[in-house]
Amino acid sequence: MHFTVIARVLGIFLMLFSLTMLPPMVVSMWYSDGATEAFSVAMSLVLGIGFFSWLPFRGVKKELKTRDGFIVAALFWLTLGLAGTLPFMLAENPGLSFADAFFESLSGWTTTGATVMTGLEYLPKSILWYRQQLQWLGGMGIIVLAVAILPMLGIGGMQLFRAEMPGPLKDSKLTPRITETAKALWYIYLSLTIACALAYWLAGMNTFDAIAHSFSTVGIGGFSTYDASMGHFDSALIEAIAMFFMLVAALNFSLHFYAWRYKTVRHYFVDSEVKFFLFVMFGGALLTVIALWMTDTYDFGGAVRYGLFELVSVATTAGFGTADFSVWPVFLPVLLFMMAFIGGCAGSTGGGMKAIRILLVFKQGLREIHRLIHPNAIIPVKLGKQPVADRILESVWGFFALYVVTFMVMMLALMATGLDQVTAFSAVGSCLNNLGPGLGEVSAHYGNISDTAKWILALTMLLGRLEIFTLLVLITPSFWRS
Repeated sequence: MHFTVIARVLGIFLMLFSLTMLPPMVVSMWYSDGATEAFSVAMSLVLGIGFFSWLPFRGVKKELKTRDGFIVAALFWLTLGLAGTLPFMLAENPGLSFADAFFESLSGWTTTGATVMTGLEYLPKSILWYRQQLQWLGGMGIIVLAVAILPMLGIGGMQLFRAEMPGPLKDSKLTPRITETAKALWYIYLSLTIACALAYWLAGMNTFDAIAHSFSTVGIGGFSTYDASMGHFDSALIEAIAMFFMLVAALNFSLHFYAWRYKTVRHYFVDSEVKFFLFVMFGGALLTVIALWMTDTYDFGGAVRYGLFELVSVATTAGFGTADFSVWPVFLPVLLFMMAFIGGCAGSTGGGMKAIRILLVFKQGLREIHRLIHPNAIIPVKLGKQPVADRILESVWGFFALYVVTFMVMMLALMATGLDQVTAFSAVGSCLNNLGPGLGEVSAHYGNISDTAKWILALTMLLGRLEIFTLLVLITPSFWRS
């Protein structure tokens, strides 16, 4: 294990992250909101720590091994989560405690969207920009961006890419070189963000809100510049734009890459995961709209408007709101919340277990039923016309088992802090799926729960963002054996 390389990489990451505080600093000076000094001090501290972590090992030229990649991936999110707390703590408004600042920072980085802050309209514009920017950087995984420049620094990046990219099919590359893959993904990500911001602006948002909300829409984060979230704008057009870009961002970005390179969209309609994802979304939307209409919660037009938006927002794990779905009647709050467990597609900015895993679990379940009828038959599990390797199926079941165990352990830990069952269940599910809003005491925000509960949920966010395996592998004794 190359600890010198790991220290050098983390130093580079910190120095790069310090530069991301320049945009909110410019925003602070533009609006004269009083937070300029907080960002300048934070940038200096992070830059200095990164520089002195990099300096002793600047001449080290070694390739990252697989185990090094797992350590860097975990330390990356933890280190930048810690670095991201500084503006929240140093700025007079909001002036958060360390626990609250870390929760908010990590929630942004992991695109969870859970917040401890209220009165967003009264916060400095630069702080609001900074929150949104954190989600944008974390949305696709800033590690993938760093992978694009690591070869220039004498460090290979494939190990980082495998450790960080979501989904079970991590080894497939869009281009022959991992650097080109990372660049292509980020070009697409940036293009979608610009398109989303322009659409919001044309629909009536001011420039600041359009850019800020495009960050959290394409990043599927859910932070907003208003307490009422998207409901503040009360615009069906803005909500429709948000739904479109949330759905696009929840699809596998490799599909967007092929659409861009080959100028075709045909592959979207033949991809098994996309078809399953859209089928689940359509079914959930149909149930939601009918239930809202039949219970007279809204008229038919309102049921379509609010039902579809909340369904798409929660199911893609974005977490924007135009209505409080936690008080909707019958089964709807639980239905919407359970949709987030499926989440987006593999290789997307969405959270959850990923649609392809749920599809493979379902297909394997059907195979076992058929084996009961035909015990000697060889029945492969297929995606489209291609059989899925048993190794991938084993990985999916392993992830599913660890997910359930992790969920139960975290829920029991939260209940031990004094939270009721509904709040503990929804808070863990929300943070593990990187969703944001929950039920019970956390339906609006997480500011009223204890610091202990916040630390537990922060760990849950990390587990969800790194898809459990990447973090849990670090506590296995065999990982540390040479």
